[in-house]
Amino acid sequence: MKITLRSTSEELGYEGTNERGQTTSFSGSKNAVSPMETVLMAAAACSSIDVEIFLKKMRAPADQVEVEVEGTRVETVPSVFDKMHLHYKIYGDVKESKAEKAVAMSMDQYCSVSLMLKSAVEITHSFEVLAKAAH
Repeated sequence: MKITLRSTSEELGYEGTNERGQTTSFSGSKNAVSPMETVLMAAAACSSIDVEIFLKKMRAPADQVEVEVEGTRVETVPSVFDKMHLHYKIYGDVKESKAEKAVAMSMDQYCSVSLMLKSAVEITHSFEVLAKAAH
């Protein structure tokens, strides 16, 4: 896996490009997503993919998965995360027991991003099953 990061014309702006030519923007001046926000997004995306795959395999596909992630950072420099909490909102006709199992499997065994961060960050999670999709 390889990416290239280049500065843009924006002050403290950058664009990352993967080997497939897909790009994303980053900013150190709040004009785009910050690098630390992308860490939270990456953990949510990685585990959401797992959760959706697991629920489909359990024959309980979700209509939609939404994750709210809250990260707290230490007060010293570098201001790394010391805690992260992921709250999953799983929409659709999904039994709570299956949702709980899917989320736990992702967070405890499969989500590469969360497992990588786990040695340095206290990561917790919760979930709820909701009948109607948010959008």
